[in-house]
Parts: sequence; C-alpha cells; structure tokens
Amino acid sequence: MQHDTLSDALSSINNAARQGKTHAMISPTSDLVKNVLIQLQQLGYIGVFELVEDGQGGKFKVEVKPQINECQPIKPNFAVGNDEFEKWAKRYLPAQGFGEILVTTSQGVMTHSKARKEDVGGKLLGYVY
Repeated sequence: MQHDTLSDALSSINNAARQGKTHAMISPTSDLVKNVLIQLQQLGYIGVFELVEDGQGGKFKVEVKPQINECQPIKPNFAVGNDEFEKWAKRYLPAQGFGEILVTTSQGVMTHSKARKEDVGGKLLGYVY
C-alpha cells in the first residue's frame, strides 16, 4: 500500500541507481512527482522520462543516470525560510556545493539554491547528490 507518491518515486530512483539499472518505473503519477522529475532532469541526475498509460493512473518510465549517489525524501516536510537553507544543506548534503535540496515554493518546485537566489521559502521535499 502506497501512502506518499513522492517518497515512493524518489526511493524507486534511488534503488534503481544502487542496482545499476538504467530505468526506473514510478507509479502512481502526480503533478508533484512530474515537477520533481523535471528538476532532477535539469540537474542532470536523470535523463528523459515519459508517461506510460496503463489504465490505472499511468507510470513514469525514468532513465536513471549513474551520477546519483543518494536520492531521498525529507520527512516531515519542514517549512523553511529563505535564510534557513544553509542549515538544512549542512544536515542533508555531504559537502557544501555538492548536491541539491528540492523545495516546493509558491513559485513551484525548485532547488534550494534557486530558491535562495529568488528570495523565497517553502517546504523541503527531498535531496539528491
């Protein structure tokens, strides 16, 4: 039984990367998962992804690149201000400037570095490095 689609999606990508697979299937789909996949694609951690219709909500077929060392959700989704990202980066990322924290803001899903530049806060979704 699935309770958190984003957590399941990030775990599927992480598991596929650890096993050396080239693709991961993510089910069920949602707009939040799609927006997170777009961010991961822009960062270069995943390749192309496509929606595969199966009559039950669909699945995303995601190309997993070997650049992923870790891709995990952050639970609970802590609310952070634009001046608090460094504290969370120290907690979840292995080194400064290495990896990204994914954040949902009023302007959509983005990385913590972009949110800091745009001077917006939000809620933490997960991290990748």
